[in-house]
Amino acid sequence: MRKGHKLSLLAGATIVATAAIAQPAQKVTGPIAVYWMSAATQSGFGMPGAGGAGGGRPSASQLMAMMNGGGGAQHTLTLQLGSSQAPQGAPHAEHLPPPALAAGDSLPLVTPKPVAQPVREEEPPPALPREYQKPKGKMLIFWGCGEHARPGQPVVIDFSQMTPEKMQAGQMPAGMAALSHMIAAPMRPPSASRNKTYGDWPNAEARTSVSPQSSLVGDHVVRGDYSPDIKFALRQDQDFLGPLTLTTNAKLPSGAVQLGWPSVPNAQAYVASFMGSAGQDTIVMWVSSETQAAGFALPDYISNAELARLVQARTLMGADATSCAVPKEAVDAGRQGLVQMVAYGREANFAWPERPKDPKVPWNIAWEVKVRYRSATGGMLGMAMPGAGGGRGRPGGYPGQQPGGPDGDRAQA
Repeated sequence: MRKGHKLSLLAGATIVATAAIAQPAQKVTGPIAVYWMSAATQSGFGMPGAGGAGGGRPSASQLMAMMNGGGGAQHTLTLQLGSSQAPQGAPHAEHLPPPALAAGDSLPLVTPKPVAQPVREEEPPPALPREYQKPKGKMLIFWGCGEHARPGQPVVIDFSQMTPEKMQAGQMPAGMAALSHMIAAPMRPPSASRNKTYGDWPNAEARTSVSPQSSLVGDHVVRGDYSPDIKFALRQDQDFLGPLTLTTNAKLPSGAVQLGWPSVPNAQAYVASFMGSAGQDTIVMWVSSETQAAGFALPDYISNAELARLVQARTLMGADATSCAVPKEAVDAGRQGLVQMVAYGREANFAWPERPKDPKVPWNIAWEVKVRYRSATGGMLGMAMPGAGGGRGRPGGYPGQQPGGPDGDRAQA
């Protein structure tokens, strides 16, 4: 090939590459409305604050049944609509669910009434009371699956070190950073403070609720006077997650407690945590994460991107995980306490209109929908829940008591 021809080809390739680099990014506007559905399944006994509120919140009798391992799995559903538009009059919106939800023909999305904030006069910063008592108590933090805790555990936070002098100097107790380490970035659903107009369900006007038999499968329509009409459909694999069941929750000869569970279809990740007490002034926390974290840092829901990242970092157990041992040291320190397990599902996302393939055509998004999933269970650590099969169907006993015997078998999904 002649040298001149080669130079021509090189120049042409350079022009094409430069044009590609200089191509302006596609202009994106909106969305006008954002709609989130949070679908949770709860079996066993849930820790306070775990699982979120929603239609079908268990009654007092159902909670008592859960504590005893019975009552079956419960479904909860939370609907949140946010919009950048304001209605002409009083806001009105509703969700028309598929018949399979069995919660009525229409779920009203009610806009909370604003609460007037009292006017406060400026006050001098509060001084410590004369009878101020020095904080006391400790928190022990363990993490990771295994019969024994790793070297360097537990992290001990001594709250007695939180003296006024140290706090004013910005000095926090050793290990305090462990409390501020959140496992995942928090999600930001629609809210009355984040959107110009907002409505949610359940609410005071709701006369129906979801049930353990409710299904999300089918066509959904959301309409209102401050939002464009939203229409989408959920498939069978986008329904509520199935119940998470601890089929093994028994003390091992080493003193650790073996947890085992069958896989939950469509679950992408799992996490287990334990909270106990080593006396009146000491709290013990453990989480299955292979990276240091506090058990109460578990979010209700996790985005798809965060799920993938956290599984790769071994902060969350992967979709194929079916067992985890709570270390003996955490069990001994925590004595009796609650174990909580969560399975996270892959969220479903929709947007309208579809993104234009031509980058020169702006993408003006009218609405976006996010449906997120979780399934959770809980109970006393080392005590099999009736009907769950842990300890071969016999109570495993509290840590420190004679268990019914370890059960290494794994139930099939």
